[in-house]
Amino acid sequence: MTTRQIFREVPLDVAGDPSNPRAVIVIQEAFGVNDHIREVTDRFGAAGYYAVAPELFHRVGSPEVPYDNFPEAMSMMSELNADGLGSDLGAAAEFLGEAGYPASSIGIVGYCMGGTVSFYAATTGMVGAAASFYGGGIEAGRFGFPPLLELAPRLRAEWIGLYGDLDKGIPVEQVEALRAAVAATTFDTQVIRYADAEHGFHCDARPGVFNATAAADAHQRTLEFFSSHLHDK
Repeated sequence: MTTRQIFREVPLDVAGDPSNPRAVIVIQEAFGVNDHIREVTDRFGAAGYYAVAPELFHRVGSPEVPYDNFPEAMSMMSELNADGLGSDLGAAAEFLGEAGYPASSIGIVGYCMGGTVSFYAATTGMVGAAASFYGGGIEAGRFGFPPLLELAPRLRAEWIGLYGDLDKGIPVEQVEALRAAVAATTFDTQVIRYADAEHGFHCDARPGVFNATAAADAHQRTLEFFSSHLHDK
């Protein structure tokens, strides 16, 4: 079970044992750090990571937005900006650093808007590997970050992207353009596409889009990717 801690004014939902050899930062969807994100954080903790989910909406009270309230989710996302996100990522990394984890031992995984944030984190040097589940902003920047296609040459960590071909907001053509952009770097990168998966396919709290087969495969691939690229502290 996650516990909530405040570090550098940032609320963090934490799972796992700080003696675990590796750590992971879990980045929320547009709906906040809710039961699903806490469960995902617990899952990484059970897999042998010290896992932490920063509450990126903390400046507006850390709301948990219902999955059927897209206008509120969009409103919460509009409050985010590059400076605030960078500060919150830095706080999560510093929290893990004080627990003994260097960047080479820290992974980051993000879902939906968190997938975009995770890609950005992979350009900062604060993590050793990153995973993005259906992260948008490929051709047009989000939150004040450049588009992912422009960020790709700045990668400083290994990266895996997991996308659904039925995602109405992220066309396959953009995913393939991103595949080509990251392949031109010196880092190990992977792009995995699921032919019958929609946006949000990993979220079992959204039965309308959840795809159990794709979700299980994508989670396992993420664990294997981190296992291959992160070092023990």
